[in-house]
Amino acid sequence: MTALALADPLSFISDDPLADAWGMPHGAQVAVTSFVQSVPKADMLYLDKAWSSMQVLTAPSRAGETPRPAYRMFEGQVTMNGHGWLPWTRAITPEEAVEIAEDLVEFQHSVSDDRATDQDVRYVLDFLQRAVEFLTQVAASNRGFVYMIG
Repeated sequence: MTALALADPLSFISDDPLADAWGMPHGAQVAVTSFVQSVPKADMLYLDKAWSSMQVLTAPSRAGETPRPAYRMFEGQVTMNGHGWLPWTRAITPEEAVEIAEDLVEFQHSVSDDRATDQDVRYVLDFLQRAVEFLTQVAASNRGFVYMIG
C-alpha cells in the first residue's frame, strides 16, 4: 500500500475528514454531533488549528537548516485559487513514521511544561500529546500514514 499512497495520497483520505473528526454523518448538511471522532484514534489524527503552531515549532529556525524529522508531518501549505483552495497531501512511509515518532517524543520533552497556563499554549501541547500517541502507535504497528492540510 505504501507505493500507492506515495503515488496518490489523497486517495487514502476520507471524502469528509472533518465529519470523521467531529463524529458527523458523511454528507450531512445539518447534523448534531457529540464531537467524538468516528474513526478509531489509531487510524486518524485531527490536529485542528494546532497544525500551524506545530509546523512553526518544528520548522528549521534558520534558512537552509535541515528540518527536524517531526517537521515532515506538518510541512506543506494549501494552494489558494479563485474558487477556494487545494489541500496539501503527503504520504509518510513506515520507516519515516518511526523516525518522526522518535523525534516527536524528543521534541515533546523539550517543550512540554506542565506549568503552562496560557490557554493557547495548553491547546498546542494537548495536540502535541495526541500527535505523540498517534505516531507512537503507527510506528509500533509498522504503518505509514497520509496527511492532508486544508
